[in-house]
Amino acid sequence: MRINKYIAHAGVASRRKAEELIKNGHVTINGKVVDNLATQVTSSDRVEIDANPIYNEEKVYYLLNKPRGVISSVSDDKGRKTVVDLLSGVKERIYPVGRLDWDTSGLLILTNDGDFTDKMIHPRNEIDKIYLARVKGIATKDNLRPLTRGILIDGKKTKPAHYHIVRVDKEKNRSVVELTIHEGRNHQAKKMFEEVGLLVDKLSRIQFGTLDLTGLRPGEFRKLRKKEVSQLHNVAVNRK
Repeated sequence: MRINKYIAHAGVASRRKAEELIKNGHVTINGKVVDNLATQVTSSDRVEIDANPIYNEEKVYYLLNKPRGVISSVSDDKGRKTVVDLLSGVKERIYPVGRLDWDTSGLLILTNDGDFTDKMIHPRNEIDKIYLARVKGIATKDNLRPLTRGILIDGKKTKPAHYHIVRVDKEKNRSVVELTIHEGRNHQAKKMFEEVGLLVDKLSRIQFGTLDLTGLRPGEFRKLRKKEVSQLHNVAVNRK
């Protein structure tokens, strides 16, 4: 197995991140630094990253209903609670697939499968991510229409999105809107709403590809079934 794939399969990093580690001299095989991405690894080899040995684990996949106020990370230098802290009893070295902001709740996948992670987060696979947003302001077809054409945020145009106005409260000057996007840029959903004059007050991701949060309360998690993992793979393949 190629060294970058081995590292990704070990759940230490995505394949892209593994390639960076290799190129920057952080990886050794049997005590020797390797910088060739095509280097082959066998089960008898000792692979280390910065002198820390890594091992291939059985691939696991979990679905979490992330509460607000939790960091989408493996650890936090400020001592804040992370999504990994919520998955008590999980022995594998898992990490989140993408991320949700600290104050955003909802659906988050955690795994130790680097290849799966790359496939899920790569924009070319156009996996639907559906958010439910409570916004300040009155949502209308006119002010939301630009989202369907793509809008400029942080100097780059977004891919066309879909929206559904769930509820409008004119007395409180508030609306609830469902937004479907395919990308995962930093604070993307919030920034898209801001660009059309609607400030996000509360945000939750309610669907990712074929997955939703049925049966999971905030803070609860469950293991994904093999069929569910296969369905996600198939969505990514069919989008290419």
